[in-house]
Amino acid sequence: MHRTGTSQGWTVRATSRNPPSHLAGIPSEQRLRFDLEQPSTLLNIPVGADLIWCFPATPLEKVQSFARTLDTPARRMVVLGSTSAYEVSDRSNEYPPPWTDESASIDLNKPRVRGEEFLRKNCGAIVLRVAGIYGPGRNPVDWVRQGRVSPSRKYVNLIHVEDLAAICLLALDKGKPGEAYNVSDGQPHTWNEICATAQQRWGVTAAVANESPSPGKRISNAKLRTELGYRFQHPDLYEALALIDSPNGVAAQDGQNGFQQGPRREGTGGVPSGGS
Repeated sequence: MHRTGTSQGWTVRATSRNPPSHLAGIPSEQRLRFDLEQPSTLLNIPVGADLIWCFPATPLEKVQSFARTLDTPARRMVVLGSTSAYEVSDRSNEYPPPWTDESASIDLNKPRVRGEEFLRKNCGAIVLRVAGIYGPGRNPVDWVRQGRVSPSRKYVNLIHVEDLAAICLLALDKGKPGEAYNVSDGQPHTWNEICATAQQRWGVTAAVANESPSPGKRISNAKLRTELGYRFQHPDLYEALALIDSPNGVAAQDGQNGFQQGPRREGTGGVPSGGS
């Protein structure tokens, strides 16, 4: 995200609980220490910076405490949530499952969802409900190879990390405050299909099928495409997987408690993480 924002002409600063370790690839002057649990670090956020909040918005009292430090309601905020916010019934007999759009019920019993909704309703945050993230170092073929997933009829929704980065910046620039947008490539796949394709194209044999009781979800991205006009860089999962450099590599560890401040062209600004 830092690279994407910088390439688009934004001034980007990134945060972490431990910037020297977790942000080593970012110039030191663009790193900020931020920890929601450490009130003294809240003031490290530059005045007037737009924000991209990319770690779980919990606990609620800490989120509320941070919100009180915001200097102006004019600053824009994008919060990365998860499509797991949507309620789903494992007892539904409908298959394939119906499309889920932003009008669907969300599960306010989840602490993260309560924090996201507080920021959306009280701070005008734009909430992105993000599907499963994949890309270099986060390859679904590796998940099959390592036995982390197995064949089932459950649907999964995915988004390439490069599309996610671009969508974060687009939402910050053009999203409507207080709105939520689903972030998915709009092409749900079953694990049966993904595992079969991994075998056919990459010779990766999946673990024995373990049928999931849940049908999963099919996430609609119509609002994202219609209202923000986003055009995907990686609309086809299998073409994108073929482009990933190291399909045999171990999945990268995120390690970053990133609150990356959203790019602001004339001043400060940053960015990635997500759902199912």
